[in-house]
Amino acid sequence: MLEISNYVTIPDDEIELSAVRAQGAGGQNVNKVSSAIHLRFDINASSLPEFYKQRLLELRDQRISKDGVIVIKAQQFRTQEQNKDNALLRLQELIKSVAVVQKARLPTKATRSSQRRRMDSKTQRGKIKELRGRITE
Repeated sequence: MLEISNYVTIPDDEIELSAVRAQGAGGQNVNKVSSAIHLRFDINASSLPEFYKQRLLELRDQRISKDGVIVIKAQQFRTQEQNKDNALLRLQELIKSVAVVQKARLPTKATRSSQRRRMDSKTQRGKIKELRGRITE
């Protein structure tokens, strides 16, 4: 079970993990050991609440395919267990990030005194620049 919050968990049978060979340098070990992990999670077929599903599908993330499948490849570590834990952690963080609701911004207006200060500083700056001009006699 992958725990997202106190009320939301994902059963292990909904997360598909497969071991593949890692890319990149690493010598002979890379060529013979499947230490990288491919994690696949189908959003539509999951038991997540509808709110989570909707927000995940609206997310513009390259890890989410058009079919609504999250694909995470973990190959940072040398062992399969560490890569598995890392992939599950990244899935958990992705789903948790969707649960946070942004606070609505309220439009504000600059105060009259702040506007006056701004205009005064612009005028002062203009006078300084005016003094740099050519002197006429």
